[in-house]
Formats: sequence, C-alpha cells, structure tokens
Amino acid sequence: MSNYRRSRIPGGSYFFTVNLLNRTQSLLVDRIDVLRSALRNVQGAHPFEIDAIVILPDHLHCIWTLPPGDDQYSMRWRRIKTLFSSSIETTDSISDSRKKKGERGIWQRRFWEHTLRDDADYAQHVDYIHYNPVKHGFVAKPIDWQHSSLHQFVKCGILKAGWGTDGITFDPDLE
Repeated sequence: MSNYRRSRIPGGSYFFTVNLLNRTQSLLVDRIDVLRSALRNVQGAHPFEIDAIVILPDHLHCIWTLPPGDDQYSMRWRRIKTLFSSSIETTDSISDSRKKKGERGIWQRRFWEHTLRDDADYAQHVDYIHYNPVKHGFVAKPIDWQHSSLHQFVKCGILKAGWGTDGITFDPDLE
C-alpha cells in the first residue's frame, strides 16, 4: 500500500494532470461540452479559480487557486469526474474491480498534483500548460490549439499570439 500524502495548503494554487484510463481515446475533446459543463457545475457549487488550462484528447493540465481556508481539491476532482462520466453514454468496458466501486472506467483513479511554491513555479507551470499541445505533436504553434487558456491570456494582453514560437524559455518536460 502506498503512503503517498497529498500536499494541502488552504487557499493554495495547484498544478494538476488528470488522465483518461484509456490514453488512446479522444473523449475529452470529443465531449468538451460535457467536460466544460462538469467544471462549471462544480465551480459553481464549490468555487475555485481556473488560472490556466489545456484540454487534450486523453488528458488535461490545469492550475487552480482555491478560496482562503479551502484545500478540498480532491473532492472537486471526484465530482468533476463523476459528473462527466454520468453525462456520457456507456460504451466503456468496466473491470470487475471498478464495477464493485461503482466506477465507469473512463478516468484513471488518481490524478497528479503539484503545490505551486512561488511566482516562478507558477509561471513555469502556466507555460508548460500552454505549450503542451505542441509537446504532444497536436499543433505546431501553441495558439493553434483551441482548448487552451492561452487564448484568454492573449485576449487579456498577458501573452502575445506568437508566444511559444520564438524559442522555448521554459522546461517543456516539466512533468
């Protein structure tokens, strides 16, 4: 049994990686409307800020900042995964272990989190998120991936539309 302990800082900012169980699927972009609805629903019931996000076919990366005094990101992910899973048609094969636990077999059971330590760590992870579609070969330029908060960063003037094409100044293998 693993003794893994998640870092919890009330009101903290966290980087997450959340994966589909079957990494050959494209369910997250195929059903992006359902994923967005699940995120909005949970965000409405249990507020948090989505500071940066990229949704790829089989996984997503994001940064959340929780409200002061709140460290319950696991509960939020559990609800997001449950809402998403219960809102799509059942086509997945489910192992006996997952059936016993009432799971659909869509998501990997766990997720990866990293507590962001300072502004530099935060900025490095935002860059990683926005560059990820290029890293995985989906697009040649980060701006070309439609399911990315990079578009909001450009709209707000935080980054330029050509960001990530003039040489990488961050570690693209952050994970």
